[in-house]
Amino acid sequence: MTTFVDRVVLHLQAGDGGHGCVSVRREKFKPLGGPDGGNGGHGGGITLVVDPQQHTLLDFHFHPHIKGGNGGGGAGANRDGANGKDLVIKVPDGTVVQTADGEVLADLIGAGTTFEVARGGRGGRGNASLANTRRKVPGFAELGEPGDSLDVVLELKSVADVGLVGFPSAGKSSLISVISAAKPKIADYPFTTLVPNLGVVQAGDQIFTVADVPGLIPGAATGKGLGMQFLRHIERTSVLLHVLDAAAPEIERDPLADLDAIEAELAAYGGLEDRPRLVVLNKIDIPDGRDLAEMVRPDLEARGYRVFEVSAITREGLKELVFALAEVVAQHRLDHPVQEPTRAIVRPRAVDESGFTVEQDAEGVYVVSGVKVERWIRQTNFDNDEAVGYLADRLERLGVEDALAKKGARPGDPVRIGEREFDWQPNAGEFVSGPRGTDARLEDEAARATAADRLAARKARRVRSDDELLHMAADGTVTSVANAHRPVLVTDDDDTDE
Repeated sequence: MTTFVDRVVLHLQAGDGGHGCVSVRREKFKPLGGPDGGNGGHGGGITLVVDPQQHTLLDFHFHPHIKGGNGGGGAGANRDGANGKDLVIKVPDGTVVQTADGEVLADLIGAGTTFEVARGGRGGRGNASLANTRRKVPGFAELGEPGDSLDVVLELKSVADVGLVGFPSAGKSSLISVISAAKPKIADYPFTTLVPNLGVVQAGDQIFTVADVPGLIPGAATGKGLGMQFLRHIERTSVLLHVLDAAAPEIERDPLADLDAIEAELAAYGGLEDRPRLVVLNKIDIPDGRDLAEMVRPDLEARGYRVFEVSAITREGLKELVFALAEVVAQHRLDHPVQEPTRAIVRPRAVDESGFTVEQDAEGVYVVSGVKVERWIRQTNFDNDEAVGYLADRLERLGVEDALAKKGARPGDPVRIGEREFDWQPNAGEFVSGPRGTDARLEDEAARATAADRLAARKARRVRSDDELLHMAADGTVTSVANAHRPVLVTDDDDTDE
């Protein structure tokens, strides 16, 4: 089973934020303790970081599901929930992060480069944090925001200095095995190499890396053979080394035809036109191979290539080849400085930016889009009337109602924010105050009794009717008490006992 994986699909789930707490301090001799609900903790995010010690995506092949820690919920006594644990995932140098549709999110080059691929949800505020001079004891708290949930594709593009390209069985694996410590699989049949191999080569004081790309065939750029799967590994190389088989047994093949076929595939793949090329005529240890190499070498040099005749078996010509590669790599490094770790760029929002947009879709629904307003929707508990009123106040202060009016919205028109759709009932410019749970925009809902209504009902329950108290005196007189100040005497003459 192969142990090299250069493309994986990750299923990421960042941690959810914890809910805020609704709590009021109740302690003996402290009747005005006030709200003390704590905030929820933030969910853990998922960050990718380049680690030079990683060379493959094999670990993600067996464990593609990654989940961040959830934030803890707030509690009374102003106790905030714990933050979820952030996950730091180590990836090889040269990893490209893409969406499932192929959109590139990040190109991670350079040790230490980081990219937050999934952001944890924000914790909801408790009622202690929502209290102000007008809303002294909020009866609601914010919900925790769910973390990002997405699928991303990781593709590894090897960061090597020299890329070996050529037909199957041209001797690329044998070549890299003798000029470096790499131990690729070598056999006498085509497509022996199924995965790219990396080797480190030292020539004097110069050290460079070599990538052995699995054999290319005509049509590789369109998906034939293994070429399309591994052509990405030569995108970042500094030099391309054509390995031509000078002892090919097929009559219809010759080194010049092989070179033209490989160059056609590289041109079809694109992006490699500016890379310097060197040519190796391999297998000159075979008599026919040496003769053929001597025949085609003038034609290759006439095309402008530097040509080397080598044998991976006898190691003839390898020293000259290695030092020539080191020279070209050194010149490329001088012309192209080493890339530093990508720095995060922070772009502050413009002072005149509203932070949301209002558009009308084909169905006539006014769609309000924006990071802030959609987050407010996710953090609102729509089962709590006061929380809904607080949301409406925030939207009005942000200018959403004015923007809807400018777009032509009328009371009762459908409005969608995030996943919520409702009928618009404007109340711009008016701050909703009063007892908890009351809001002028919620007049259609069942009204709650005010404090005055509850007090009148309590007094009514304390008043006793005339028939509640009857007292008979010693002389037979019955007294019915309607209230404490005006007793009523009932005599025998008033009885109508029949």
